[in-house]
Amino acid sequence: MKKGKIWSLVFLALAFLTVWAVISQSKSFSLAQLGETLRSSSKGWMFAAVISMLGFILFEGMAILCIVKELGYRRSLARGFLYSAADIYFSAITPSATGGQPASAYFMMQDQIPGAVTTISLVANLIMHTLALLTVGTVSFVLRPGVLTHFNFFSKIFIGIGYVMLCILAIAFCTLIAKPLVLERVCVFFLKLGKKLHLVKHEEEKREKLKHVMLDYRQCAYVMAQHKFMFVKVFLFNLLQRVSQVTVTILVYLATGGKMEHAVDIWCTQSFVAIGTYSVPIPGGMGVADYLLIDGLKALMDETAAVNLELISRGMAFYISMIVSAMTVLIGIIYTMKRRKTK
Repeated sequence: MKKGKIWSLVFLALAFLTVWAVISQSKSFSLAQLGETLRSSSKGWMFAAVISMLGFILFEGMAILCIVKELGYRRSLARGFLYSAADIYFSAITPSATGGQPASAYFMMQDQIPGAVTTISLVANLIMHTLALLTVGTVSFVLRPGVLTHFNFFSKIFIGIGYVMLCILAIAFCTLIAKPLVLERVCVFFLKLGKKLHLVKHEEEKREKLKHVMLDYRQCAYVMAQHKFMFVKVFLFNLLQRVSQVTVTILVYLATGGKMEHAVDIWCTQSFVAIGTYSVPIPGGMGVADYLLIDGLKALMDETAAVNLELISRGMAFYISMIVSAMTVLIGIIYTMKRRKTK
């Protein structure tokens, strides 16, 4: 609980500093002008942006549900939305891109999904999530290779590191499914380390439990290997999730009077930004994502317009989706506590 409060405070501090840094990018920026931009924006395009933002949460939930269904555990769409919301919220307030996985796992196990099934489902989803983002980046490069030239030298470094980190993550996650023994050895290593640091008690008992869990994990991996089409569906859901997130920026751009002819350039810019955020372990990529987006947008519009678009689109795609996710998690916790009392 203490760690959660600390990370929440860190998140709020980073959010404040990030917004301040973004605003300071334009000398002519004013809150009054931002308010006027919002008031005069197209309600239709803004509504579409909200739907796109919700799709970012929904599609990940559908991907997870697709995996657990193949492993024999059918759950409702509402529960899938909760699993995804937990992942998105806690990933945003912790420095790891996979920081939300334990939160998703908590709700999945509360729904009577075994630990081994939960673990392999989340690992499989992470693989497809990573591959989907790499696909979006590759498509962007094919469509508009020149967009990369809009970024300055430091931005290009961030994007390059992001690509490398995503490739490393994809290989690591694939290894955890293809070679379950690697995961078991990693777990044993941390158990031994925990014992030496006096953080883990009854190590032998925990290692025995680990053996049983890993046996179930191997069985799940075998079942998943027999359903290769499932991976295609999970990849498509993750691709839709990534497209939904990136598309928010275009829709906000069009809502605020942007030209359709620049839509693809902005979509590709946002795709490269999404990849660049994986270059540093900062909660939600705060600061880095904002810096990269403004840098990329400056080649397509003036500074003030770039700042306005960055603040509104980032506010919707990241901060509002976080608020929706946080509210969903809160409702999920209340529902879980009530369900426990009735048993």
